[in-house]
This record gives sequence, C-alpha cells and structure tokens, in this order.
Amino acid sequence: MILEVAPLTIKPGQCAGFEAAFAQAQAIIARMPGYLGHELQRCLEDEQRYLLLVRWATLEAHTVGFRGSPEYQQWKALLHHFYDPFPTVEHYRSVYSGTPT
Repeated sequence: MILEVAPLTIKPGQCAGFEAAFAQAQAIIARMPGYLGHELQRCLEDEQRYLLLVRWATLEAHTVGFRGSPEYQQWKALLHHFYDPFPTVEHYRSVYSGTPT
C-alpha cells in the first residue's frame, strides 16, 4: 500500500467552496483502479490548511493510472484553482504501524 500525502493551502475566503468541490471530487478518485481510501483533514491551527491522504495499491495506480486518466482532468477542474501555493505531493510506504492497546 502506498500513501499519497498532499498538504493543501486554500486561498483566503475559499475554504467553504473548496470543501463543497471536494465533496464532488472524492467520488471521482474513489472510482479509480487501485484506490484504497482517502481522508481530508483540516488543520486546527490554520483553517486554510488541509491534509489530503490517499491510499493506493501501487504508486503507479496514482501517478500513471489516475493522473493519466480523463477523470484527473475533472479532478483538476474542480480543485486546483483553490490552491495557493500549488501542493507538493509525496508518496510513502509503511515501515511500522501500531494500534493503541
């Protein structure tokens, strides 16, 4: 499993619009081959900052499959105009994980 991590900074005054657009966009990503799940977290200290976490079966499911698809163009049209600056997306693999005891 690969974890896509995208810290998002939303333009001032546009958080409500971003969240409404994301509600539509999440249906797009959820249909993609190799998609395993996602979370959108909002920062408590800076309400214009969000963290998007997407779980993919493989790196290529995101970088080739999703980003190379027509659906990605819909995703971009819905969301990319909200970002300032444009996010740097990184991918992680698990080294250790745990659960509370």
